[in-house]
Amino acid sequence: MRRVASLISAVLLGGAAPYPVVRPGVVLHFPVDHGAHPQFRTEWWYVTGWLRTADGHDLGFQVTFFRTRPPVDARNPSRFAARQVLFAHVALSDPGSGHLLHSERTARAGFGLASAAEGTADVALRDWRLVRLANGQWQTEVTADGFALSMAMQPTQPPLLQGQGGYSRKGPRPEQASYYYSMPHLRITGSVRRGAKVVAVTGEAWLDREWSSQYLSPDAQGWDWTGINFDDGSALMAFRIRRKGGGTVWTGGTLRGADGTTTVLGPNDVSFRPLATWRSAATGAVYPVAQELGIRTGQGVKRWQLTPLFAAQELDSRRSGLPVYWEGAVRTAGGRGYLELTGYDQALRM
Repeated sequence: MRRVASLISAVLLGGAAPYPVVRPGVVLHFPVDHGAHPQFRTEWWYVTGWLRTADGHDLGFQVTFFRTRPPVDARNPSRFAARQVLFAHVALSDPGSGHLLHSERTARAGFGLASAAEGTADVALRDWRLVRLANGQWQTEVTADGFALSMAMQPTQPPLLQGQGGYSRKGPRPEQASYYYSMPHLRITGSVRRGAKVVAVTGEAWLDREWSSQYLSPDAQGWDWTGINFDDGSALMAFRIRRKGGGTVWTGGTLRGADGTTTVLGPNDVSFRPLATWRSAATGAVYPVAQELGIRTGQGVKRWQLTPLFAAQELDSRRSGLPVYWEGAVRTAGGRGYLELTGYDQALRM
């Protein structure tokens, strides 16, 4: 769904700006919509997935780039005006370490520091990069303190349009929405470096693409989101936006079956029920890291238990002025994916 860039942009944007409104009925076009949409307020390229090393160990990873458009006067002639700002998070979930390894970067676009191309996916922040090649393959290269990722990601399925043809509601007002598509079941080959040791990896990833100008309603506390790649080739995205003080603002999602049939999930079709929690010693936030996910379809209610690879998968970016959230690799019967939990340390300030 995504997601954390909404909070990032909210920190930067203090005044009104003529941002485009997300509306239903807009047709997404590829490969153009893999690229940036710089007129919109926020946007992200969000990759999460599971890796297996050559010696049989499981790892989780996150590579995410965010773009935001601050309310800078277009007539400002200064080359230093922050017309576009980019953020990036990378993380490695290694059960052997028992905690999340992560790093983040921020820079205004330009000056060879950061860029987000239009027309196709090519996002860079210094030497971190996520790019889609002409043959359709995605590649990423990131080097952080203590670890590095180098991966090629091959699509095995067409893009999965979320909501109604890519128009994904996030609240009771129609403009509280995003343009949103996913690419599940990306086949991975590459390598992971830990310290001086480099190991070959294979695996499977999920890519989320969203852009929006008004993502959440003011009474939203945060959200629970999951994207699951099932072993039979089916894929599920589901989210719940939580209300301040308790309850639910909105839910949604999409289930694509192994045969390609798609079921769109509406405001009453998704539930998340906590099964186990974990308290962060660093932030004090208590996260429901194990949950029962339920979805309602025409064939009744289906349920899955989401179990984390390990509990301590919190990403704490406060030193960089960025948000705190839990982004973790999870297992379920017949599949694996990621669970994201935001707004558990404090309400998102929108």
